[in-house]
Parts: sequence; C-alpha cells; structure tokens
Amino acid sequence: MFPKLFSIGDFFLPSYGALVAAGVLAGLLVSTRLARRRGMDTEKLTNLVLYVVFAGLLGAKLAMFLFDWEYYAQRPGEIFSLATLQAAGVFQGGLALAVVAAWWHLRREKLDFLPVADILAPGLALGHAIGRLGCFAAGCCYGAYCERPWAVRYTNPDAATISGTPLGVPLHPTQLYEAAAELVLFAVLYRMAGRMPRPGTVIGLYLTVYSAVRFLVEFVRHHEQSLQGGLSLTQWMSLGFALVGTVYWWRGRREPVQVRG
Repeated sequence: MFPKLFSIGDFFLPSYGALVAAGVLAGLLVSTRLARRRGMDTEKLTNLVLYVVFAGLLGAKLAMFLFDWEYYAQRPGEIFSLATLQAAGVFQGGLALAVVAAWWHLRREKLDFLPVADILAPGLALGHAIGRLGCFAAGCCYGAYCERPWAVRYTNPDAATISGTPLGVPLHPTQLYEAAAELVLFAVLYRMAGRMPRPGTVIGLYLTVYSAVRFLVEFVRHHEQSLQGGLSLTQWMSLGFALVGTVYWWRGRREPVQVRG
C-alpha cells in the first residue's frame, strides 16, 4: 500500500494523516449542511467539531496506551515514537472522550446534547470511513491471518517500518470491513437526520450498529490486547456503547417520525 503519499528527504506526508484530515472535513461539511436545515448556528457547530476531533485523537491514543500498558511500560520510549504518532489508536477510547468533550462544550453553550449529536452522527460515520481507508493505506490496524480470496498482502517496507505490518502475509482487510460498514451506515443516518426524529434516535442507531460491527471485526483483527472474559477490552467497550445506543434508538422509535414539508 502507500504509507507515504510523497517524501522529500526525511520528510514525508503520511497517507493516514491526510485521509484522516479529509475525513474530518467531509464530516464537518455533512454536519454543517444538516445543521443549516435545522436552523442551528453553524459557527457553534464548527467550534464543537474542533473540540470533538482533538478530544477524539487524544482519547484514542490514551486508550491505546492503557490497553497495551505492559508493552509501553517495558518500552517507554515508544510512547513518543513516530510509529505511535502514526497509529490510529483505539477508536472507542476516542469516542468516549469525544462524547465527554461534546457534552461539556454543549452545556457551556447551553445547547441540547442529543439533537446536536444526531446532526453529528452521519458526519462521524463518513469521516470514520475515510479515516479507515487511511489505516488501510498505512498498514495499521491490520487483520489476522486470512485464507479467504479477498485477503490482502502488504509489500511496502514502509508499512513494516512505520506500523509493524507483516509483509507478504495474507491478512483480513479489517480496515475495509469497517469502512464499508460505515459508508452504508452513513447513507442510512443521513437520510434519517434529514427528517425530524425524536432526539437521540440517529446517534443511538449509530452507536448500536457501529459497535456491533466493531465487536465482530475484533474477532479477525490482529491486536495485542489481553482478553478479559474471552473478549478484548475494545469489545467490552463496544458492548457498552451498543447498550447506550439501543436505549436512545428504542426511545426514539416509540414516537412517530415527523417529516418536514
């Protein structure tokens, strides 16, 4: 694949970083468009997205350190290495801290959390899908050994150097599994958000469906997390998010959807 878009001497533009940035912009455009339809202040929404993105990146890295603490405790220098900077981190950790940051910021701005979360959910799904393509290009978050016809083999030495990706080994394209699921979820959520469902319905569906997808993908993904009760910590977090999302979605389904126009 292509971990580096281009190089000039020792400097290079990482494909992962470029696609994550593209995902953030795409998600912001989608959310801004939906906000205008609802008559929301787009400037406040943009400020919120900046808070959420920063908190999400920080939370993903912190969760990665926590889940692989034994590894980093023995190699503290790796915390500040280029490989760590390039790593995507644990998305659920980023999502958790992003939710906390969003709640805090919206409370300070005196805005209701759930209606705004519904506006952000489609953009979050789209941005995450694009970001996962960045993971695929970089070789990070790779899958376990795979004997299926759609298995992928990394051959670029940069992927092994930067992300520790095994070369020439057939692997599950777990990044593409998530990206495809997120794109389908984006289409569904965008259509829902264009209507006026009860607050919490859209973000509830996002949390439920994505968490289920991530839970299943973890079974064919390579990771060094220790198992707790037969499941990875990421899977336990996914179950928690799925439970919260199901509650929000079920509450919204109890009332009829109101369509504009």
